[in-house]
Amino acid sequence: MNNKLYGHLIFELSRPGRKGYSLPANPFGDYTLPSSLRRETDASLPECDEMTVVRHYTNHSANNFGVDNGFYPLGSCTMKYNPVINEETAMHPGFSGLHPLQPASTCQGALEVYSRLQQALSAITGLSEFTLNPFAGAHGELTGLMIIRSYHERRGDHQRMKVIVPDTAHGTNPASAAVCGLEVVEVKSHADGSVDVDDLRGLLDDTVAAMMMTNPNTLGMFEREIPEIARLVHDCGGLMYYDGANLNPLLGACRPGDMGFDVMHINLHKTFSTPHGGGGPGSGPVGVRKGLEHLLPSPRVTFDGQQYDITTDSDALSVGKYLGNFAVIVRAYTYILSLGREHIRMVGPLATLNANYIKESLKDLYLLPIEGLCKHEFVFDGLKDKTTGVTTMDVAKRLLDYGYHAPTIYFPLLFHESLMIEPTESESLDTINGFIEVMRRIAEEAATDPDQVKTAPHNTPIGRVDDVLAAKHPVLTYKQMQQQ
Repeated sequence: MNNKLYGHLIFELSRPGRKGYSLPANPFGDYTLPSSLRRETDASLPECDEMTVVRHYTNHSANNFGVDNGFYPLGSCTMKYNPVINEETAMHPGFSGLHPLQPASTCQGALEVYSRLQQALSAITGLSEFTLNPFAGAHGELTGLMIIRSYHERRGDHQRMKVIVPDTAHGTNPASAAVCGLEVVEVKSHADGSVDVDDLRGLLDDTVAAMMMTNPNTLGMFEREIPEIARLVHDCGGLMYYDGANLNPLLGACRPGDMGFDVMHINLHKTFSTPHGGGGPGSGPVGVRKGLEHLLPSPRVTFDGQQYDITTDSDALSVGKYLGNFAVIVRAYTYILSLGREHIRMVGPLATLNANYIKESLKDLYLLPIEGLCKHEFVFDGLKDKTTGVTTMDVAKRLLDYGYHAPTIYFPLLFHESLMIEPTESESLDTINGFIEVMRRIAEEAATDPDQVKTAPHNTPIGRVDDVLAAKHPVLTYKQMQQQ
C-alpha cells in the first residue's frame, strides 16, 4: 500500500502537541494522588490527531487475515466460519446487558439457554450431562481430569495417578494431566497415528486413572480399535477421556458416549462455530456418562419444572465462580438451532468429503504418507519431488502471495515436512477448487523456478522475515528515541 501512514508504529506518527480528543471541563474538582501512586516521569504516549489514528489502525486492520475474508485451512484447529446470526443473537440486549451477579429470577432466559445447550450437547455426544463452566478447551481438559481424579479418590483408589496419552496426542493432553498432579504415561502409535493396542496392554494396571484419546486422531484417521481399547481400560478400573478437539467430523456419524468414553470436553470454538483464538474467549464444556453426574463442578443450573435456578454445592468440584463465557454459549446454541436435528447430521460427512477431495486432488504432487480414507483433516509430508529443495515452510510462505492462509506446518511431528490441511464443512466447492489450483501451481513453480518459492512471500507488506532472529531477540515494546 502506497501510504506513508502504513508500515509505521503509532509512536512513529506522533508529533508533540497533537491531540485527537477534547475533554469537557472537570466538574468534580481536583484530587491529588499520593506520591506513592504517581509516576516520576510522564507516560510515553503517542500524540496524534484523530484522522491519523483512524487511518493507521484501519490500514493495519485490512491486513488481518481471518475466516471472514479468506480460506483458513489450519489442520487440527477447525477454523470454520462464524455465522453472523450467532453475533446478532449474542448482542441481543436481553443477553448482552446481563450482569453475572444478578438474581436468577431476573435472568430466566439466559439460564434456559444454559440448560438447553447442555441437553443438546448430551444428545449430540451420547453423554449424560454437561457443565458449561470451563472457560476454554484446555480448561475443560483440566476439569475433566479433575473429575476423573475425584472419582477415584472418592472410591478410595488413591494409587490411580497415571494417565495414558498417545505419543501423537495434542500437547495439551500431557500438560493438563501434569497440572492436575497426575503422571503421564506414553503409549506408542502405529504409522497412521492410531494407538498400538499391544503396547497399551503392557501399560495397564491398578495405577491407571484414565486414558486420553482424540478421535479422529491427530493425523485425521479414525481410531478403529476404540471398543477394544475402552474394554481394556475399563477392565483395569480406569476411565476413558475423549479430547473433543476433533469432534467436528463425528457430528451426525457417531457419538463418543456410544464408543465407551466416560468423560469428554468440547471446544465450542472449534465444533460449534464460535470465535477462535484471538477472535474471542473460548469455552470448553465437559460431559460425563451416567453415574458420574454428581462429580460435575458447581455452580450448576437446575430446573424444578417451573423456574431455573443457580445452585452451589460446597462439596462439589469448583473451577470458577461463574457459568462459563455466556456470549460464547449463546453463539454455539444459535448455531445448533440454525442447523437443526436434520442438518447437523451433515456436518461430519461434509467435513470428511471436503478433506478427502483435496487430498485426492493433490497427492500426485504432494507426498501422502498415509493412504486411505481420512476424516476432517490429513497430512502431506511436503512436496513429492524432494530434489527441488523447496520445503513445507516455502510452500506456506508462497500461499500468502495467493491470498490464502497457510495450513498447519511441521505438525504433527511424525513427518519431517508435515503439511496439515483441514477445509471444514463450511467451504464451498469453488473455494476448495481455487485452493487446489494454487497448491498445484506452487508445486509447478517449485519444479521450474524454485527460487521464486524459496524467497516468498513477494506480495505481502512485509517480505520473508528471519524467524530465528525474531524468536531469539524479540522486540516486544517500543523504545522512544531520544530527541537530538
